[in-house]
Amino acid sequence: MSAKVLDFKVKREESLEKKRRSFERILFQNTLVAYSVIDKEGSIYPVTLVDISRDGCLFQIPWNVRRDKKYPAETELPLRIYFTDNSYIPVNVIIRYGNEYVANDNNTYMQYGCAFDHEDRSYTALASFIEFLYLFAEHSKIDRGDSKVFFT
Repeated sequence: MSAKVLDFKVKREESLEKKRRSFERILFQNTLVAYSVIDKEGSIYPVTLVDISRDGCLFQIPWNVRRDKKYPAETELPLRIYFTDNSYIPVNVIIRYGNEYVANDNNTYMQYGCAFDHEDRSYTALASFIEFLYLFAEHSKIDRGDSKVFFT
């Protein structure tokens, strides 16, 4: 009988990554808004951030295969990541890949996996925010209602 050795460090890292991604989804849906300049006239369009890490991000846009044009790998795009209604961090990304994605709501999206331009001056601010996400996942606790707050 072979004995399996459980690597607790790997399991802990997997758990933290799952927690970080869950927190990101909540944060992206309720707090952060991202826009990108995705046409030649300089118009900005909303994109949905799906995931973010130290190296890059995944965003999606509504997709119609008959009407929309896919961006090729290595295309540079400016993203605006808004933290309030009118203030944002500009960051440049380089598209690494694009995949069509059909969501649970049966809507089709194009998801783009992108790398951050670490040489961009504003990346430092974004990197601090991303580091917060990692630390939050590691140290945050879930409020299960086991403690009560009394207001006077």
